[in-house]
Amino acid sequence: MTPAVVELQRAGAVFTVHEFVHDPAERSYGLAAARALGVEADRVFKTLLADVTGSGGGVTQVVGIVPVTAQLSMKEIAVAVGAKRAEMCAPATAERITGYVVGGISPFGQKKRLRTVIDETCELSDTIFVSGGRRGLDLELAPATLLEVLGATVAPIATW
Repeated sequence: MTPAVVELQRAGAVFTVHEFVHDPAERSYGLAAARALGVEADRVFKTLLADVTGSGGGVTQVVGIVPVTAQLSMKEIAVAVGAKRAEMCAPATAERITGYVVGGISPFGQKKRLRTVIDETCELSDTIFVSGGRRGLDLELAPATLLEVLGATVAPIATW
C-alpha cells in the first residue's frame, strides 16, 4: 500500500486501484497511464507542484491537478490561491516535499498537506484518475471525493 491508498482508506473514500506495467523509458507518465488503462486521456490528471509568491514576498508550494493533456497555467494557479505569481517547483523539491518520485506524485498521502487546486474540467466526468503514489499505479475516484478528502478547490488552472 502507498501512503495515498492508506489516506483514502482512512477517509472511508470510495476508489478503485488500477495497476499497469510502467515502461521506465516512458516520460509522458499520464498519457502512458491513459493508454495502459484504456481510458480517455482527459480523465487522467497529473499532480504538479508550483512555488507561489505571496504579497509579502514569501514563497510556498501549492498542488495543481490538471488533465495530462494540458499544462498548469502559472497565472491561473496564482489567481486561484490569491498569490502574486507562480512558477513550477523544481522536480527535486517536489519529490522532497511530497515523498513521491516525479511521475508517481499523488495528491494523496503527501508528507505535508499542501493547498490543492484541481482544474474545473474534473467535473466533466463521473470519475477521474490520479497517481496512486508510484509509477504504474493510478486511483480512480469521483472528483467530489478528491475535493472532500483533500479540502481542494476547483478553478480554471489548465491551459492547452
